[in-house]
Amino acid sequence: MAQPQHIVIDARIRRSTTGRYTDRLIEHLQSLDTFHRYTILVQPGDPWQMRAPNFTTLPCPYPQFSLNPLHQLGFATQLYRLRPDLVHFTMTQQPLLYFGNIVTTTHDTTMYYFVRRGSTPRPLYKAKMALYRFLVWWSHRKSQFIIVPTKTVAREFAALQPFTRKKLIVTYESSEPAIAERVIKPAGIDGTFILYVGTAFPHKNLRRLVEAFEILNHTHPTLKLVMTGKRDEKHMVELYEWFRHKPIADSILLPGYVSDAELAWLYKHCRAYVFASLSEGFGLPPLEAMAHGAPVASSNASVMPEVYQNAAHYFNATDPHDIARAVAEVVDNQKLARTLRTAGTALLQQYSWEKMARQTLTVYEDILAPKNTAHEPDFDT
Repeated sequence: MAQPQHIVIDARIRRSTTGRYTDRLIEHLQSLDTFHRYTILVQPGDPWQMRAPNFTTLPCPYPQFSLNPLHQLGFATQLYRLRPDLVHFTMTQQPLLYFGNIVTTTHDTTMYYFVRRGSTPRPLYKAKMALYRFLVWWSHRKSQFIIVPTKTVAREFAALQPFTRKKLIVTYESSEPAIAERVIKPAGIDGTFILYVGTAFPHKNLRRLVEAFEILNHTHPTLKLVMTGKRDEKHMVELYEWFRHKPIADSILLPGYVSDAELAWLYKHCRAYVFASLSEGFGLPPLEAMAHGAPVASSNASVMPEVYQNAAHYFNATDPHDIARAVAEVVDNQKLARTLRTAGTALLQQYSWEKMARQTLTVYEDILAPKNTAHEPDFDT
């Protein structure tokens, strides 16, 4: 009879904005696997409590992103001392000198194509990016399997790193249900508006969104653009400085960080949720908008058509005129908006965190109890 084996999951990223995948994975694994023993590595001070007796948390005192030799060696040593049968790194960063059975989740290829240099001098940034690409390559080399959230990302990595082709596993992510608490109208939001929720990183393409809104303003002068997100974040500050002298500046509202109840109100009352991104791994915000009944106008780039299917009205995200065209059609055509809402509700039924966790557990089992069958890629090249 098979014996329980020890699985370690690196969940240090759980409390970050990109940590929802890790949080939901472990929550559902606790219901799905009562056999194997799990150690969940968390940041010191994370109060997360496991509800399943075969799951325990363990503080990991090493930064999520560090090339400091002491951090690298310390983290590798901690892992070796745990004597795991399998380690799942839920982000690509991992100790260079840890070798064993490894599953790595890599969410997207955005850093390969879009600059986030900030104030870093260009030569130093180029060196850091070369090192980043090496770390991703090395992590993928060491891994038995690489989990990605879409077939699009799988194809991108198969092209960038051909050796990964038979290691790549696609597990779709999911949206959260609509926020159930009483909605609250954010201060300063009045009239009709279109909405964007998220960061202002370059690949989010917000300058072209503002340019599209400027075009839209000629035919829809009372329409406003609401963009939530941290107002003091560097890229949002740069975006504001870029448009603040434009005639449309007063029609662009930046409420900053909003509560869940305020966010639910924005989703429910926007005329369209607009997603102009050029690169995503899965693209959760439009699905959240759909969960609250918002019609979605989306970029046709990257993973978006794969994930949103017929539940979004698409545009060419490199063309502000086409963005304006698609948004105007959603805002003006109530029949189209209703069709998108209905399609969005149906689409959400396809995605499930529980299904994602079950597929991930199958990946673990393929390593812990191999069936001697070759893995064939589950994506088209």
